Amino acid sequence: MRRLLLAALVALTVAPLAVAAAPASTPLDLETIMANPDWIGQAVESPYWSVDGRHVYYSLKRDGSQVRDVYRIDPAGGPGVKLDPAALAQADGPPVFDRDHRRAAFILHGDVFMVDLASGRRSQITRTLQDESAPRFSSDGRALQFRDGNDWYSHDLASGVTAPAAVLKFVDDPQAKQPDALGARQLELFKTLRDIRDDKQARRDQDKALDAADAGRAAQPFYLGDQVSLVDSELSPDGRWLLLITAPKSYDAGKSPELTHYITDSGYPEQQEARVYVGRNDPAPQSLLLLDLASHQSWPLASDTLPGIKDDPLKDLRAKAIAALQKAGKDDQAKALKAPDLRPVTVLSADNGGGIVWSDDGRNAAVQLRAIDNKDRWIASVDFAKHALVNQQRLTDPAWINWNFNDFGWLKDGRTLWYLSEQDGYSHLYTKALDGKPRALTGGSFETSHPQLSEDGRWFYLRTNQVAPYSYDVYRVPSAGGKLERITNYQGMDDFVLSPDGSRLAVLHSSPYVLSQLAVQPSAGGAPHELTDTMKPAFTAHDWIAPKVVEVPSSHGAGNIYAKYYGPADESAASKPAVIFVHGAGYLQNVTLSWSNYFREQMFHNLLVQQGYVVLDMDYRASEGYGRAWRTAIYRQMGHPELEDLLDGKAWLVQNHHVDPERVGIYGGSYGGFMTEMALLRAPGEFAAGAALRPVSDWTLYNHEYTSDILNDPQLDPEAFKTSSPIEYADNLRDPLLIQHGLIDDNVLAEDSIRLYQRLIELHKKNFWISLYPMERHGFVHADSWHDEYRRIDELFETYVKPVKGASAAH
Repeated sequence: MRRLLLAALVALTVAPLAVAAAPASTPLDLETIMANPDWIGQAVESPYWSVDGRHVYYSLKRDGSQVRDVYRIDPAGGPGVKLDPAALAQADGPPVFDRDHRRAAFILHGDVFMVDLASGRRSQITRTLQDESAPRFSSDGRALQFRDGNDWYSHDLASGVTAPAAVLKFVDDPQAKQPDALGARQLELFKTLRDIRDDKQARRDQDKALDAADAGRAAQPFYLGDQVSLVDSELSPDGRWLLLITAPKSYDAGKSPELTHYITDSGYPEQQEARVYVGRNDPAPQSLLLLDLASHQSWPLASDTLPGIKDDPLKDLRAKAIAALQKAGKDDQAKALKAPDLRPVTVLSADNGGGIVWSDDGRNAAVQLRAIDNKDRWIASVDFAKHALVNQQRLTDPAWINWNFNDFGWLKDGRTLWYLSEQDGYSHLYTKALDGKPRALTGGSFETSHPQLSEDGRWFYLRTNQVAPYSYDVYRVPSAGGKLERITNYQGMDDFVLSPDGSRLAVLHSSPYVLSQLAVQPSAGGAPHELTDTMKPAFTAHDWIAPKVVEVPSSHGAGNIYAKYYGPADESAASKPAVIFVHGAGYLQNVTLSWSNYFREQMFHNLLVQQGYVVLDMDYRASEGYGRAWRTAIYRQMGHPELEDLLDGKAWLVQNHHVDPERVGIYGGSYGGFMTEMALLRAPGEFAAGAALRPVSDWTLYNHEYTSDILNDPQLDPEAFKTSSPIEYADNLRDPLLIQHGLIDDNVLAEDSIRLYQRLIELHKKNFWISLYPMERHGFVHADSWHDEYRRIDELFETYVKPVKGASAAH
């Protein structure tokens, strides 16, 4: 990872965005910091440019509601204007343009609109109860394409006719049915039946001839059979091809657990089906089907030519598991673990940057596939002549393929792919001509993400942390290769959108105590023009403690662990208590100079400092932003490298901030709750107390998509699950543990915590408690619950962490 010069155990302190100050004259309290966060202000969300580039639209959450209001602002200056319903009806949506920039299209209230840029004339293309999406102009500029779910439509600009690009029927073709023996005998016997059959065939032949001669006729349906279901579809910009992603219709995903809603409108408890446990059944394998809309033919695109598709990257684990099952006399289970001849794949979701992408001219398509065993990702182009996939890039990871950094697409030449890859240890941007070799556009010990190709195709605009792992800004690099240039200088850049002409950027940026705000600046670099300030005086008036970014040396050869330190401005050499906060998700970066999703926790850390503690918030191994090796250090051993890092954090506090090693508490939610349990159960005596919020206590109960990436399947790799699950170490509990969980959590189910609680009961353990929240899911949304949760954490620390050990006996 990136390192800065520092002396031995003395961590580097990075100049924060605000000057650290003494606590505010008005003391903080839990009622304030855990109240509905509307008192803080509202983050600027979802900015986009108007069709003519003269305004920027954005959204703000309405106080006291989850409703978002749309605002419009002039980038040259002036306040944002909230659009009332009448004004909103005349607003633009996020626009797309035809190749010549003569027309624009967008979605507004679920309908498709088009604008003639020369005249400004606006046309509504659809008016339906469905939500249309993905508008784009055909490659020849003669049609406007859009989708409704997985159904694609084409609006002819000359005639004004809108028609489905293809009609898909997931039943068997009724005309393809052949008579059985009795039916054949009937035809042989009865001329009238033969005449009826021939007449039907003549009508079909006539329809086929008319369809070929008259483009104005409705397309004949494709009959795709009743054995598959449609997952996704992508229409080519030239309107000729449709690529389908399908899955077996009858595939059994496995039994789903249920959770109970106890507080309901009806007054009766109500059940809800949750997600399937890991390993109960793998995700459904997916297949690709290519439809030629011109010739009305279809072909499967087989994956059997992809390099490595017939390998078994888990063969050693598989052999060990099979041998153990056979030894135990479980031959049926052993047989079920046999490796498939062809590794099943899914098409990586477009939500994760993958999916199917077409070149602008529609002549080339690329698909991003992922092995269900999580060890390979392929980017393959389509050979339309041979109806086959052609591998363009294979990314292999012996741990797991990242669910981030999968963006890909085409350069404007329509023959060159671009993509993100961790192949060199960090996410970087590459290009590759279909018949050429990959070329790296970025490189180094930093992460590259959010690539946007400029409209003229000359530049990629990117989000990177090149300066330091915690500092993010917009950069750009020539698409043909060249120097990476820094464009913004916020250090806390959250997102950006290029203007229609490519000359400006609308930038969202934030800092530790400032929600995302909107600015506009030249896309070639230059001074930004700040457009919004949505913070509220009650929040900004407080002298918040600016977190100091520090580097904690690893005692396990991992380099330096970045962390945020919260302490008083006039810190003394007196012995003091401390709290270590553990962020959630595992693969998440909380040590940044941006606003944190853990803003309540950050305010709580201010309160803890006010009460005499210091606080450390660490990006332990597994966190995002530090490269592949940091991410995958936890493979098959979740909770182990991370705990080493947390213990190094504790040692750093003791050595550098006079922290009493017997007065250190720990807490966190989700993955942070899991790590709190691992800390207390695998390192008893190291922490005075811990609070585990919505924790995973047994990884065999979590979902497949996340868990199997890191631990494989429990049937195949039971040792990894046993090694990584806190419930396996329950007998080690000796320090006070508070468990907190939402009863309707459909991510980490409450049963996870209840099972550990029962295990501790049976082990006759002491000083453990559970608090359950009947109306909360994984992310709490009710201020009363937040307050109760943190009141209990505060009381836990005040009771078991803050007091000096043995102080009462001395009196």
